[in-house]
Amino acid sequence: MIEAYFDEIEAVIAAFPNIRTYTLKKKIYNTNQGYIGGTIIFTGGNQLDFIEVKRADVSGKIKYRYQFMREDRTLIFRYDNAPHHQEVDTFPRHKHMEDGVIAAPEPTLRGILLEIALRSRQ
Repeated sequence: MIEAYFDEIEAVIAAFPNIRTYTLKKKIYNTNQGYIGGTIIFTGGNQLDFIEVKRADVSGKIKYRYQFMREDRTLIFRYDNAPHHQEVDTFPRHKHMEDGVIAAPEPTLRGILLEIALRSRQ
């Protein structure tokens, strides 16, 4: 089951034309749980590093981080669920921006890639 989820992640990445290259690392803990992470380099040089720890039999992720950076590795944004911003309404889920932290529901990789694609059109 977790392998099917990993296949879905790869299909999402392959569907975005603004991706120049990517690398993935996968670990299968058991048939339902695993880790997937990687680096996606976009046309123009910006980079997304991400990790997900996921159980395939539940909807949410156990742990996630999606960090989008400029080519010089300065932060554009980062979504994560590390329990360190108790002040946000969506705790522990939140989004780091260049000017602070805001509440944010748990994103999907597809949603993150759409957000990046929309930014590149601006």
